[in-house]
Amino acid sequence: MAESTTPTSALEDTGSPIDAQARDEVVAFTSELIRIDTTNRGGGDCRERPAAEYAAERLAAAGLEPVLLERTPGRANVVARIPGTDPTADALLVHGHLDVVPAEAADWSVHPFSGEVRDGVVWGRGAVDMKNMDAMILAVVRAWARAGVRPRRDVVVAFTADEEASAEDGSGFLADHHPELFEGCTEGISESGAYSFHAGPGMTLYPIAAGERGTAWLKLTAHGTAGHGSKVNHANAVSRLAAAVARIGEHQWPVRLTPTVRAALAELGRLHGIDADPYAADFDADALIAKLGRAAELVEPTVRNSANPTMLDAGYKVNVIPGHATAFVDGRLLPGGEDEFHTTMDRLTGPDVAWEFHHREVPLEAPVDSPTFAKLRAAVERFDPTGHVVPYCMAGGTDAKQFSRLGVTGYGFSPLKLPEGYDYAAMFHGVDERVPVEALHFGVDVLDHYLRSA
Repeated sequence: MAESTTPTSALEDTGSPIDAQARDEVVAFTSELIRIDTTNRGGGDCRERPAAEYAAERLAAAGLEPVLLERTPGRANVVARIPGTDPTADALLVHGHLDVVPAEAADWSVHPFSGEVRDGVVWGRGAVDMKNMDAMILAVVRAWARAGVRPRRDVVVAFTADEEASAEDGSGFLADHHPELFEGCTEGISESGAYSFHAGPGMTLYPIAAGERGTAWLKLTAHGTAGHGSKVNHANAVSRLAAAVARIGEHQWPVRLTPTVRAALAELGRLHGIDADPYAADFDADALIAKLGRAAELVEPTVRNSANPTMLDAGYKVNVIPGHATAFVDGRLLPGGEDEFHTTMDRLTGPDVAWEFHHREVPLEAPVDSPTFAKLRAAVERFDPTGHVVPYCMAGGTDAKQFSRLGVTGYGFSPLKLPEGYDYAAMFHGVDERVPVEALHFGVDVLDHYLRSA
């Protein structure tokens, strides 16, 4: 990757506390956090405490009083509050998770927990999801402490456990059992937004998340008559389950446009010079998406509910017809799409297969015409004036779902300026996850600027 001849700091405002030490720290913190293996295999198999202690030590060194909290031993969370200068202002939550998904070292070019910095790139599991943002938060907070900077609003910083599973040991635990730590927080920012997305020659987009589809992980159970595999069986649980799974996998969900997705389509259509009105009664979302090229990736997963079969379990011997069979389905719901999802699943599973929620979380919607979104946009465009900020809805979900229980409106905002050819989406849970050093430098500039202007 060619090195830039103009540092991102050339565009920063004169009051910025981001200095050479902050730029060095964000790289070092990303690398060092990656080296702390916080693999979350589900079912409670994870230990975030070493990473939580790492973050807490650096917050304490910045003069804060971090609190470590655990629902389960070893599954630690960290929360700290930075007092603002305006005691009448609402507080702002800035959060990142400490756990990561598994990685098979044999599949990687470098060891996934090496945190290696090579050719201007930091490698390892969590480089994008999301120890890079954790490092940005720490670097900004410490730069403020050195410069004597205070934000206008109280800023509550939270590093959470268990986001890559149920969040029961992380943000769910914090929201349900320690809401006092988030008193006054009305808005929050976290992962999956404000990264550069190269949509075509001369068009760099910065999608900022203002919504998330809800989570509806389902367990399907088919019951039948157990028996010998050589006999006729008209109540075969495996056949019943397989038929239901096939119907679910083949189902075409209808278009359902939320305010965030309509705004995204309107902005993307305008940028691509396409004459289409997403607010018109006869608007054809699929027709517009087909004309958006690469940018279609930002909206195509979120114009519908979805349900994808992911796991099957049945039987114990080839010549024995089992009495029951189970499957799991990853369902995702748009705001307002819950009733449609229920009705559709009842129909697709049919009378011989029961379904239930294995894990469920709410869909989210945040206003894109708010002063907060405008400030998020301004912070990105301050450091990349040629970029175009667009709102979007996340196909999946984040800890913002749990914090929404406390009345916190969440936005996806973990800024990165990425080179062309860098596939940001592929880094999430992918092989050879990595982040450019210059992207981290851009991130601390943008994050600092937004937090001081919020």
